[in-house]
Amino acid sequence: MRFLLFFLLVSQLSFTQEDKLSLAGLELTHQKVTYDPSYFSIPYPNGDVPKNKGVCTDVVIRAYRKLGIDLQKEVHEDMKKNFSLYPKIWGLKRTDKNIDHRRVPNLMTFFSRKGIVKSKTQNTKDYIPGDIVCWNLQGGITHIGIVVNKKSKDGLRYMIVHNIGAGQVIEDCLFDFKIIGHYRYKN
Repeated sequence: MRFLLFFLLVSQLSFTQEDKLSLAGLELTHQKVTYDPSYFSIPYPNGDVPKNKGVCTDVVIRAYRKLGIDLQKEVHEDMKKNFSLYPKIWGLKRTDKNIDHRRVPNLMTFFSRKGIVKSKTQNTKDYIPGDIVCWNLQGGITHIGIVVNKKSKDGLRYMIVHNIGAGQVIEDCLFDFKIIGHYRYKN
């Protein structure tokens, strides 16, 4: 029911895709999700891990899915055609439609190839609702989130919807970690 109301509201107004992505991200914060990095065998296309589970990439995947964009399919198709351009961190010899789109380095490669690469700065004005930001949490651990149309308490920057362990939440964390990617993606 919530999704239907969200869809009806968004479809009736003249929002940009970035506005819609921001709204989708905010809507996801109302869904209780436990951080779970497990490998799941999921349907293809439009597959998703169980609704009450997920990681940071699942926030981005679910937000885009609310806009009718299936990142599982988009990433899988691009990886099949351009496998050599994607990271080999996991020692894979071929694509895996269950997990490839759920890996931050793969999403970074996909957004770099198919979206707009934006500057990685320390200027809050460069990060606007609908942007996708990636971080290095140290030790090679990567993270991803969505910039949403809600400002920090001091009003200086937009906040992030992500899942770093406490479920799908909104936080003022843009500059908490080293930014390694900044994108816009429209399909």
